[in-house]
Amino acid sequence: MKKLTFLMLLCLAAMVTGCNTVKGFGQDLQKLGGKIDEKATPK
Repeated sequence: MKKLTFLMLLCLAAMVTGCNTVKGFGQDLQKLGGKIDEKATPK
């Protein structure tokens, strides 16, 4: 249980430092969605 909590806190810290604002977080989600869409679209 302690490992899971530590891992979750570590991921949260990485997200917060990676995108400083809510706007930045939204932009990151858009980029991720675009990448998923590219992979899902048949060629």
